[in-house]
Amino acid sequence: MENDSIVTQVSETIQDTSTLASVTEGIQKLTSTPVSEWLPDLVKTYVVPLGLKIIAAIVVLLLGRWVIKLIKKWMANGLMSRHGDATLHSFLSNLVSVVLNFFLIMAIVGILGINTSSLVALLASAGLAVGMSLGGTLQNFAGGVLIIMFRPFKVGDFISAQGMEGLVNEIQIFNTHLLTTDNKEVILPNGPLATGVMTVYSKQETRRVDWVFSIAYGDDYDKAKAVLRQLLDEDQRVLKSPETFIELGKLNSSSVDITVRAWVKLADYWPVFFSMNEKVYKTFAKEGLNIPFPQMDVHMKS
Repeated sequence: MENDSIVTQVSETIQDTSTLASVTEGIQKLTSTPVSEWLPDLVKTYVVPLGLKIIAAIVVLLLGRWVIKLIKKWMANGLMSRHGDATLHSFLSNLVSVVLNFFLIMAIVGILGINTSSLVALLASAGLAVGMSLGGTLQNFAGGVLIIMFRPFKVGDFISAQGMEGLVNEIQIFNTHLLTTDNKEVILPNGPLATGVMTVYSKQETRRVDWVFSIAYGDDYDKAKAVLRQLLDEDQRVLKSPETFIELGKLNSSSVDITVRAWVKLADYWPVFFSMNEKVYKTFAKEGLNIPFPQMDVHMKS
């Protein structure tokens, strides 16, 4: 063999010009030379360096993922120990994870020998095009930033928004995760969530419970009112201030509707609501008060 290997000669032949003739000439040189002469040189010149680059990229990937997990854990411990803010921790953890993984990918691409400056320019152009076509995604990111800045709710709050309600489980950079009362996870986009109407049930320490209890026409209204007052006074979970409200709400077509309102601590809302319903149903029957059902009187003339 000459000083220059057949593989090097073929490579230089192809690189000298981009014509089809040069490519054909290079292929003919390879095919006309025994495999035993050019295969070891091919392995030494291309396969071994590429293999080393791939191994280095895998090592950097594994090490980078470990470092990212370590940084996220350090951030979590630092934020929770200083501020105890699960909302800020959730958002920043996702944001830092995205940024660090991007830089990790760029480092791996550089190790593999790909021109990162050209790749960054390509990604920027592609990102601009994708951003224009996916305006909703950018809106969701902006919504996530607004939620973190103005704190309309936080992790652990019980909210109702976009037709869904549940406990805020996690606030990410694009979405907010709710856990419903029947243990289903609902994912809401941050954009509409930050700009739409929502109800936050857990902001205040107390909450008003509303009922409408009905009695039949002809029943003693004052007696029904006294029974309701007694049931509320006997329940220690019902707050004395603000005072409970019991008044005749509506003369309905088949019933006399009594509006009842009472204030309780936030955690006692549903227990008091269901307990009062049961007590009224049992007590009205003992006191001779009838809970009516829709009915129609028909008068026939002979």
